[in-house]
Formats: sequence, C-alpha cells, structure tokens
Amino acid sequence: MAPRIISHEVTITPHPRARLRSARAADVTRPAAAMRRFTLYRLWAIVLKEFIQMRRDRVTFGMMIGIPLLQLTLFGFAINSDPRHLPTALRIADHGPWARSLVAALRQSDYFAIVRETETEAEAAQLLQRGEVQFVINIPEDFSRRLLRGERPAVLVEADATDPAATGPAIAAARVLATNVFDRDLTGPLAHLRGQAGPVDFQIHALYNPENITQYNVVPGLMGVVLTMTMVIITALAITRERERGTMENLLATPVRPFEVMIGKILPYIAVGYIQVTLILLASHFFFHVPMVGSLLLVYGVSFLFIAANLAMGITFSTLAQNQLQAVQMAFFFFLPSILLSGFMFPFRGMPEWAQAIGSCLPLTHFLRIIRGILLKGNGPAEITSEMLPLLTFLAIAMAVGVKRYRQTLD
Repeated sequence: MAPRIISHEVTITPHPRARLRSARAADVTRPAAAMRRFTLYRLWAIVLKEFIQMRRDRVTFGMMIGIPLLQLTLFGFAINSDPRHLPTALRIADHGPWARSLVAALRQSDYFAIVRETETEAEAAQLLQRGEVQFVINIPEDFSRRLLRGERPAVLVEADATDPAATGPAIAAARVLATNVFDRDLTGPLAHLRGQAGPVDFQIHALYNPENITQYNVVPGLMGVVLTMTMVIITALAITRERERGTMENLLATPVRPFEVMIGKILPYIAVGYIQVTLILLASHFFFHVPMVGSLLLVYGVSFLFIAANLAMGITFSTLAQNQLQAVQMAFFFFLPSILLSGFMFPFRGMPEWAQAIGSCLPLTHFLRIIRGILLKGNGPAEITSEMLPLLTFLAIAMAVGVKRYRQTLD
C-alpha cells in the first residue's frame, strides 16, 4: 500500500515593514510618469518629518511661540502714545492762595507728577538737562497780584522737547488747564476775569527742540538702533559659523584662551561700528540738519562702549546657539524689545513701570539718552555718568557669560 502524501497549503503573510520595503522597491521600478503622480503617502511622510524636526529644534519652536506672545504683550500693554504722570519740578515764588490753587490743579492732572520743588533757576535747568524731569513750571512772585488786576499773569512752563511725542499731549493739557483752572474761585466781583482766553497765560518754552522737529529725536536714535541690529546679529554668527563650517577644530587646537577669542572677534567689528556712526553723523548734519551742540569726541567715546556691549551680547548668543539660525533668532528676540522699550519708537515714560524696568536693563535705552543729551542738550561727562554705569554693567555681564559659555571642546 502506497503511502499517502497529505499536502497542507501554508499561507505566509509578510511583515508590515516587509510590505513597506516592497512598496518602496516597486516605486523604484515604476515608470517616471507614475512617480510624478501625487500621493497622500509621500505627502504625509514629509509632513511627519517636519513635525519631528520641529520637535527636535526646541529653540526655533520656542521662538515661534515666544515672539508673537512678546509682540502681543508689548503692543497691548507696554506701548502708550499718550504718556501721563510725567515728572515735573516746581519753582514757586508766590505762595498765595491763587498759586496754591494752581499747584493743586497741577497735582490733580493726569499729565503732571510733581516730584521736585526747586529754589533757583540753575537747579531747575540742571534737572531738565539731566533728564530727571520732563517739565519745570515757574510761578512768578507777583502772580496773585497780577491775577486780581486782570493782567493775565504768565506762568512759564519749560519742557524737555527732545522727544516731542512725550511732551505734546501734556502741553495741550496745560493750555486747557490755564483756561478753566480758576473757574470755581473767580466768582462774584471776580467773575469778569473768566474770559475766553483764561485768567492765566501759560507760556510754553520747548527747550532743546523748540520747533518740535521729529528728525531731531529720531535720527540720533537711529544710531543706536542700527548699531544694535547689525552688531548683535553679525557677531551672533561668529562662533556658530565656524562650528558649522568645521573650522572650530583648528581654533580649539591653538593655545588661545576664551577671553582672547572673544576680544579677537569683537575688535574688527568695532571698526565697522565706527564707520556706521560716522555715516549717521554726516547724514544727520548735512541732510537732516540735526543740531550738534555737544562734543563729537564724547559721542565717539560713548559709542565705543555701546558697540562693545552689543558685540559682547552677540558673542554670548553665538556660544549659546547650536547653529546660525538659532543665533539669528536669539538676536532678533533681543532686538525686538530693545527697539520698543528703549524710547526710540514710543515715549519711555508713557510705559508702565514693569516695562520701564525691563527697558532700563537694555543698553539701547541708556545710549539713546546719552546721544540725544550730547547732540541736542550739549551734555558733558558729568551729565551722562548716571547713564554710563548701566552700559558698563551690561558689558561686564555679557562678557562674563560669554567667556563662561565658550566651549573648549566640540562635545
């Protein structure tokens, strides 16, 4: 009896990965026309790849979320084109009841914040020149007597008009205040003093920029903005560029110290910064006719400190970033609050206190005050010392962080 052969059909199901490899192999052998057809499979592969890359590059993802939130916060809460509670000093020579009523009305105004009372005109001028106050209001000694005589006594309002946008609304409010400040007091026999022109004449002296020319404020400020933008971005690419190109190994093989590397990378760009300063000063003088009252030598000296501070910040970003894209993103994240919170585009004193505190930590804020003070007010070293100290502090901190973060190896 012959043995029976029983055959069993075995169906082998290929693994999903094997099917995927087979499909890819089939794609290779397919005609070019089939490869040109749009497929959701290939589209989804590219989309998935981009999401994975986005998840790995956390700095870029953080910038995409952080920059819109930063812009929303700054433009929504910090920016204010109608500054109020501006610091004001009083110089009172008449302490009569009418003068006291005027001072009380000024204190109740939203635009004036009385912070000082001066005795001499020289002291008041120093407060304006140093930028400690925005206004000085002078009440003459014969104020009450001339008011009762109907002679419309003059009250001198001296304004620091280097930033016309900061003083304009307050000056308009002062003129309205002069018209109706004594309406409640001028009754009975004194009612005839309530004329349409008002019983008091507020004479506005816009110091340092009497014609309220915007270019006098903007063009000197552009010097700081241009230096911040170019110096930080250029140096932020310094170390990351060498790391990506593979030249960092040669630099690390030398006995150069971290501090020497940072100084060596900063010095060439200081010359570039001085070229920019010179071009802006020439354009300010010949094209925009900006008055240059102070010393140009002092301008160049302060510019050295500001350029070095921005270059040190760029080098610090360069040591923190993994690639050039991250370095540029960090530089932009630093540049955006600098231009918005420094007082270049919007009045500094119009911002809330928390925004002013952030702005005071930025070197551009102090450089704008220094450069405008030198060119428009004729400030010297004594008047700019208080603004120089924050610049020196920022430079020291940026250099210290950059040296600490500098990598001696590529690990």
